[in-house]
Amino acid sequence: MKIKSIITAAMALLVSTACSGGAKQETVMNKEGKAIVVFFSHAGDNYAVGNIVEGNTKIVAYYITELTGAAQFEIVTHKYDGMAYTPLIKLAQEETKNGELPEYEGDVDLSPYDTVFIGGPVWWGTYPQVMFTFFKKHADDLKGKTVIPFTTHEGSGLANCVEDVKDAFPGANVRKGFSIYGHEVRTEKAKVEKWLNGL
Repeated sequence: MKIKSIITAAMALLVSTACSGGAKQETVMNKEGKAIVVFFSHAGDNYAVGNIVEGNTKIVAYYITELTGAAQFEIVTHKYDGMAYTPLIKLAQEETKNGELPEYEGDVDLSPYDTVFIGGPVWWGTYPQVMFTFFKKHADDLKGKTVIPFTTHEGSGLANCVEDVKDAFPGANVRKGFSIYGHEVRTEKAKVEKWLNGL
């Protein structure tokens, strides 16, 4: 099923259930949409937006779920909790340089989903290394699925994220990615909607 069809069907279902006072988005998506947003997001001290309670990527993930009904899995690690921006980027640089694979909490079964959105901030030219831990664990789980990368950033755009997702999941149909400035996510939901409508 093409992503446009998935989004159209999910949105139609959300409208119909909303009119009848209906089911939660989670129920609608699990039944019909077969899409999931997998993401890592960093709250706390962030470049350009200061100390934030909710990470930039998490807000974009919420938009995707709201607009499509997609399920969510957040890649969570407490390794970076409470770190100021400068020590964090130094640690991220070391992790990238050394190819470290930090652990994350829990996991998800991707088999029910046809479409997987993958999102995170850009740290040193690609996704944070904890996302590569997830990629390695699920390397064989996305064969034949549609994978759509997205990033939040402050000037890096998509960087190497799309290429790295293609390398991690060679059997997947990796679509053109989407990027948005972190400082825009709280006011530019329309950009996310426009991107989704264009898929």
